Amino acid sequence: MAMYVRYKTSKEVQDLAYELVEKARDSGKISKGANEVTKQVERGQAKLVVMAEDVTPEEILAHMPVLCEEKNIPYTYVTSKEQLGTAAGLTVGTTAVAVVNPGKDKEGIDNIAKKIEELKKSG
Repeated sequence: MAMYVRYKTSKEVQDLAYELVEKARDSGKISKGANEVTKQVERGQAKLVVMAEDVTPEEILAHMPVLCEEKNIPYTYVTSKEQLGTAAGLTVGTTAVAVVNPGKDKEGIDNIAKKIEELKKSG
């Protein structure tokens, strides 16, 4: 497991994360890539951060969980940067995506945030 991965993400939560990114891409607003996501988190604009677990070098995302926790922004992981890129509407992989505006799926953010908290508690 990469050093920035703080808890094991269930397949259910990963699927939800990909789905939320796709819906936000179509009907809301997302930011893509470590630098853009970092800016959105620092500004407190991100509603959810999704990070890929297969990022090298790991340092690219080392700061992200800490920053998200400081700003009380839910964050989760998916196994594939390729799949995350696809969900974000890219033809290449992406290290991270911030959902800035969930668009039509506001309940989806609350739903995944609850599941993330449960995963963190169970370790």
